[in-house]
Amino acid sequence: MRLVSYTQGAKGPVRVGILRDGSEGAPLADLERCARRLGVPGIPKSPTVRGLLSLGAGFLGRLSKAAVAFWKEFDRSAALRRTAGVRLSAIRFLPPIPDPEKVICIGQNYIDHCREQNAPIPKAPILFAKFPTTLTGHLRPVRLPLVSEKVDFEAELAVVIGKEGRNIPEAKAYGHVAGYMPLNDVSARDLQYSDGQWVRGKSCDTFAPCGPALVTRDEVPDPQNLRIGLILNGQAMQDSSTSNLIFNVPFLIAFISRSITLKPGDIISTGTPPGVGCFRKPPVFLKPGDVMTVWIEGLGRLTSPVEVGR
Repeated sequence: MRLVSYTQGAKGPVRVGILRDGSEGAPLADLERCARRLGVPGIPKSPTVRGLLSLGAGFLGRLSKAAVAFWKEFDRSAALRRTAGVRLSAIRFLPPIPDPEKVICIGQNYIDHCREQNAPIPKAPILFAKFPTTLTGHLRPVRLPLVSEKVDFEAELAVVIGKEGRNIPEAKAYGHVAGYMPLNDVSARDLQYSDGQWVRGKSCDTFAPCGPALVTRDEVPDPQNLRIGLILNGQAMQDSSTSNLIFNVPFLIAFISRSITLKPGDIISTGTPPGVGCFRKPPVFLKPGDVMTVWIEGLGRLTSPVEVGR
């Protein structure tokens, strides 16, 4: 199942939709409007994705199974398409989780990314934070801050937590995962390297586009075996596989939860493969008018135009 957060218009209320698949222009249905057809008790009024996650894995599983039957009926019923269908051209995509408590990121977590910068393989995960104000949705602009001249891109697999936990055993880590989504860890390299730590350079507003959808765990049998890449202005810049992760998803969840309580809606962005702009010769940094697309096998394509910020 693919859960989308969106508004109809720039300032409308936040809605939750179910996207049929990851293809371009795939149908989207409003969850609240189609709740009765789904036949799953307990769908709240004015739901949020984070609120749905708090209802537990059992609820999400029932909803995911019901969605399969719903899409078959949707294809057959013109009336259902009129009442529950959403025109993609009329909506504004939000981050699938617009209001996470935490956005935790992992640095230098691909073997080949370490090699491209002549960095040693980390012996333990390198953690840093991005603030929730970095989050933005599919097709929404990344805005270049006036304080930076070296803004870079990073395609990443993001994990969304579905069940609260502390000291989570690695063997039970997947039970705490709600699903996965593409994320672009946009980075102001001049701020990042001048500060000697990464938070300011990684946390400028709009520096974490993600989505379009949260793809639930039942649709992703092995997150450690997905192709991942980034296209900039039609040119492939990154193309790798999550099989090259140094620390995999269960290890990261276990490691982080030894010191930080993970809660439903928290986002863990697992690191980027090689091909980022700052290590190219010559370097490639973002400029107004650029268009970035992060793609991950089975999870869809996240597109972000680049604009001047303030």
